[in-house]
Amino acid sequence: MNIIIGILILGAGVILVVKSEWFLNNFGRMAWAEKFFGTSGGTRLGYKMLGVLFAIIGIIFITGSGNAFMNWLVGPLVKWNK
Repeated sequence: MNIIIGILILGAGVILVVKSEWFLNNFGRMAWAEKFFGTSGGTRLGYKMLGVLFAIIGIIFITGSGNAFMNWLVGPLVKWNK
C-alpha cells in the first residue's frame, strides 16, 4: 500500500514541476513565493519547489525509509538515534 501512495505522491510532484505554468494560470500567484523568490518568477519557482518536495516524500514512501530518514533528520537534535 505504501508503494501505491508513494507513486501517487511522486506523480503529483512531477506534475507540479512539469506543469507549473498551468498551476500558475489556474490557481494564481503565491504571495510568499513572490516575496521571497522574486517578482515575476517566484510563484513558478514555488510550485517547482513544492513539486520537488512531493517527489522526495514520494520516494521516501516507496522505499519505506521514513523511519530512517526521520532518524537522520531529527536524531542529532534529540539524541535518541541508534
